[in-house]
Amino acid sequence: MIDLLVAGGGPAGLATAIHGALAGLEVVVLEPRPTPIDKACGEGLMPGAVRRFEELGVTVPGRPFHGIRYVDGVTGCSAEGLFGSGPGRGTRRTELQAALARRAAELGVRVVARRVDEVRQDGQRVGAGGLTARYLVAADGLHSPVRRALGLAVPAPVGRPARYGLRRHYPVAPWSDLVEVHWAHDCEAYVTPLGPDRTGVAVLTSRQAPFDVQLADRFPELAARLPPPAPGAGVRGAGPLRQRARTRVSGRVLFVGDAAGYVDALTGEGLTLAVAAAGEAVRCVRADRPQEYERAWRELSRAYRVLTSALLWARGRPVLAGRVVPLAARLPRVFTGAVNLLAR
Repeated sequence: MIDLLVAGGGPAGLATAIHGALAGLEVVVLEPRPTPIDKACGEGLMPGAVRRFEELGVTVPGRPFHGIRYVDGVTGCSAEGLFGSGPGRGTRRTELQAALARRAAELGVRVVARRVDEVRQDGQRVGAGGLTARYLVAADGLHSPVRRALGLAVPAPVGRPARYGLRRHYPVAPWSDLVEVHWAHDCEAYVTPLGPDRTGVAVLTSRQAPFDVQLADRFPELAARLPPPAPGAGVRGAGPLRQRARTRVSGRVLFVGDAAGYVDALTGEGLTLAVAAAGEAVRCVRADRPQEYERAWRELSRAYRVLTSALLWARGRPVLAGRVVPLAARLPRVFTGAVNLLAR
């Protein structure tokens, strides 16, 4: 019998598969989409994520960046926090997923082109996608079909505006070796260096408007620095970003990555948490103690959940939102400490 099925062949699912193969498990990934798989995201890996991928034997492609700069979109006030544990990396999502797929193949992980919409399990095994295994890890994304099939999705709270992510690439050399986060009163723009002649811009917003409109209305100075997008450089979108799950463990099914629940992309920690949680999930599977994973996930994600929720709380109050960057500028050591907490 297969030891571990993984639903989803994105970075979270492939990291789980690689962890499993390195632990001596037979792993099969169920993923209907061909490699490389793209996704709307900021494409900036924090130092902790780069380090964890390298520990799995994955060389992360892309361009190094050395910290985070917050920029007030109205006043131009800025604050910088430099990493103390090595650089992060701006990497295109397609290149990262392809590198992970190559490493998984090197380790003998089999990928089957199937989608998982239904799960059957008993006390000894779990079935999905026409295959049976001892355990299933669901790493099938923000709107996880497995989470929905098991009845674990929590409805969005009433009255809270949903947030969405939009991303586009521009053929322009990065003007900074930092990731810039431009703040407006109701959204943020993330500028990530991706290569010698490529810069990524992602907008996180609750406003229903096209990407170009949001950029021109909320970040005119940033928009003025950007050339016309290259032919075919469309806008990718994702959301609503906030997704809650009742639990990370349901019998012999464990959830990793966005499928485990997601607060927001504000702090850029998603992949760091996903890779660390993948290792914990495999540890629990190998020990045949899946129930331990819930507590492990909560401990791993505590800083992300607390800080991201606090920033979202401030974001929902215009007066406070307008003070985030000036306060960071007045307290540089505090801001740098927060940046390095996220970089771990």
